[in-house]
Amino acid sequence: MDDSHFLGLAKAALERAPIFDGHNDLPWVIRQDSAARGDVFAYDLAVVHERSDTDIPRLREGFVGAQFWSAFQPTSAPHPARTTLEMIDTILRIEQAHPDVFHPARSSADFAKARKSGKIASFIVIEGGVGLENALAPLRVWYAAGARMLIPCHNETLDWVDSATDAPRHNGFNAFGRAVIAECNRLGMIVDGAHVSHAGLRMLLDVSEAPVFLSHSNAFSLCDHPRNAPDDVLKRLKDNGGVVMATFVPGFVSQPLRDWLKRSRDAYGKAPLASDPKAQLKEIETRHGPAPKATLAEVADHVVYLVETAGLDHVGIGSDFFGGPQPLGLEHVGRFPHLVAELMKRGFSEADVAKIANGNALRAMRAVEKVGETLRETRKPLVGRLEDFPGA
Repeated sequence: MDDSHFLGLAKAALERAPIFDGHNDLPWVIRQDSAARGDVFAYDLAVVHERSDTDIPRLREGFVGAQFWSAFQPTSAPHPARTTLEMIDTILRIEQAHPDVFHPARSSADFAKARKSGKIASFIVIEGGVGLENALAPLRVWYAAGARMLIPCHNETLDWVDSATDAPRHNGFNAFGRAVIAECNRLGMIVDGAHVSHAGLRMLLDVSEAPVFLSHSNAFSLCDHPRNAPDDVLKRLKDNGGVVMATFVPGFVSQPLRDWLKRSRDAYGKAPLASDPKAQLKEIETRHGPAPKATLAEVADHVVYLVETAGLDHVGIGSDFFGGPQPLGLEHVGRFPHLVAELMKRGFSEADVAKIANGNALRAMRAVEKVGETLRETRKPLVGRLEDFPGA
C-alpha cells in the first residue's frame, strides 16, 4: 500500500477524532509581527500566512479540533505581570475575532461542545510563571481569565523553579514552587513540566496530586536535549495519569541537529530568543554550513518510543509551532494528517491514533478537573508571596 492510502486512512481517523494540540505560540507570533504588532484583526487569521505556520485554513486542513494557545513571554520581559495579561488578552481576541471558528474552551467538556458546533476548542496556557512575580494570587486571576494550564518556567530558572535550560538552584522546586503546584491542583489547573529541569520533573511527580502534562517534549533517549524527558520520568506517567505530548521543535527531534546546534547554544542547549527564528538559523548556517534537517519520520520515532516507554494511554501531540523552522514534512499545522499517516503505516490502529490525537489529553484533563473539585471542598486558597514560605 502506498503513502496515499495511509494518508486517506489518517484523514478519515482525524475526521472522527481530531487533533488536540498541546502547544502553539501563535499569540507571540502575532505580537512580534512587524505589521500587525499584536493586533489580531490586522494579522487576519482567515488567510494563509506562508511565512509562518498557523492560520485558520491550515488548522482546518490539519483536522485540529482543540488547541492550547500559549500566553508566552521571555523571562527577561520588563513587565512580566502586565505582559502575561496582554498575552491572555491576545488569545481572547483570537476567539472574539473568529467566533465562527473558535469556541472559548475552559474545561475538557468544551472539546465536545466545540466539535458539535464545527469549531476548534480554544484553550489558554500560561508559558512561564515569571508573571506571578513571586506571588500566588495571580494564579487565581489567570484562572478566572480562562487559563487552564501553567508552565512554571520558560528557558530560565526562576526564584522558585529550575528550568531545563538553565543552572539549577532549587533541586527542582523550592517551598514556594511546591505551593504553586498545590494551588494549581486545587484550582484544577494543569501543571505542565515541559520546561522544568529533570530534577524538577521528578519532584513535580512526587508532589502533584493531579496528573501532569509535558505538553511539548520528546524522548531524551532519542535526542539528549535537556528539554526532553528521561525514561524514568516517562515511566512514572503511568502511575501519575499524565501525558507527554511529542513536539516538532527540530532541535528536540534530531540528535544530529542537536549536536550541530551546540556550537551556537550555551551549555544547557538554550537557543537565543529571536524575532525571526528562521533568519536566525540562516545566519548560523552562513558561518557553519548547512544544518542537518529534522524529519517527520524522526518525530514518529519519538512517538513510538514514548508509547513504548510511557504507555499508549499517556502520549499526545504538542507541536510547538512558533513561526520558526520545522521538521521536513511538518512545516505547518495542516500537516498533522501526514504524521498520523506515518504512525498508521507503522502499525498504529485507528483506536490507537484516537488516543494520541485527543483521547489521552482529554482523559488527563478531566482527571485534573476532578482533583480540583475534590480539593476545593476542603482546602482554602493558598495565599502569600515567596518570602512567606520558609526555606524558599
